[in-house]
Amino acid sequence: MIRRLSALVQAALVFCGCVVRGDACAGHASLKSAFADAFRVGAAVGTHHAMGEEPAALELVARHFNSITSENLLKWSEVHPEPSRYDFAAADRYVEFGERHGLFIVGHTLVWHNQTPDWVFRDDAGQPLSRDALLERMREHIATVVGRYKGRIHAWDVVNEAIDDEGNLRDTLWRKLIGDDYIEKAFQFAHEADPGAELYYNDYNEWHPKKRAAILRLIRSLQERGTAVAGLGLQGHWGMDYPSLPEIDAMLKDYRQLGVKLMVTELDINLLPAAERRLGADVTRNIAASKELNPYADGLPPDVAQRLADRYAELFKAFMEHKDAIDRITWGRTAYPLLFDRQLQPKAAYHAVLGAAQP
Repeated sequence: MIRRLSALVQAALVFCGCVVRGDACAGHASLKSAFADAFRVGAAVGTHHAMGEEPAALELVARHFNSITSENLLKWSEVHPEPSRYDFAAADRYVEFGERHGLFIVGHTLVWHNQTPDWVFRDDAGQPLSRDALLERMREHIATVVGRYKGRIHAWDVVNEAIDDEGNLRDTLWRKLIGDDYIEKAFQFAHEADPGAELYYNDYNEWHPKKRAAILRLIRSLQERGTAVAGLGLQGHWGMDYPSLPEIDAMLKDYRQLGVKLMVTELDINLLPAAERRLGADVTRNIAASKELNPYADGLPPDVAQRLADRYAELFKAFMEHKDAIDRITWGRTAYPLLFDRQLQPKAAYHAVLGAAQP
């Protein structure tokens, strides 16, 4: 799930440590050039960026990334907040930006149990919709949103986080009111709206054995029924010591057998303490104000920064070993996962990632 804070666009803002000065960053390689022969690198673009509130951020995105993903501006609550009202202002600007710079454009997300208004699941009397009524509401929404950008948005995260950590289908209102086939229907409606778009399933904790097995079963079952699943998004909300490299390798080996594109869609390396991991990296909370939750309020100590660099180096070494199956890497959210510090300077992690691109 791409959260309220567009961490990757923050990375773009500080790329090469020169955006505030308006320098050309000529002395630093861009990620997209470094990994041009391996996989795409992507940035999340939020509403405020799309609407021109941070033009320097968009300039850096265009320079250093070759793919963009919508942060919140195409989620149901933002683009279709009321039954009879759509708001495409930010989405239109987002797509126009991507087209202007020749970027691979991803829409996130069509069907999710979060950031979907309650009215979606209820009739005018406030009662839960029937299966057929909710399917029609889903179809109309997907047809309108995907259809508007037919041939312009290249790929869609169609269904997001439909499996729980125990490997079961998550018991959302989509499933309760429609049934297990709501996932297949969402892909069907998206394909009908734009047969040329790539369609993805996206989830987190994708390396856990139970969940990995469930994701494999889900994608295979969709493939057996002829559903147009082009890719699998692996959110990559990982830590300094999890998952292990053997677990990552096993995960990628399993998923690549599906024959679909693999994307690490929201990569972040959590450096915050266990208490924060339990609470979740909720960017609406003032983590920076809490010494307990944020021991790095004054910046990362050199030894921690180096350990982060070492972790990135080993991860990207693993990614490069599977580069023929990986289509895109996109960074994620909070918890100090980024490649740059508060002084807008590259961390050791930046150089470690670039170093991993070398043969």
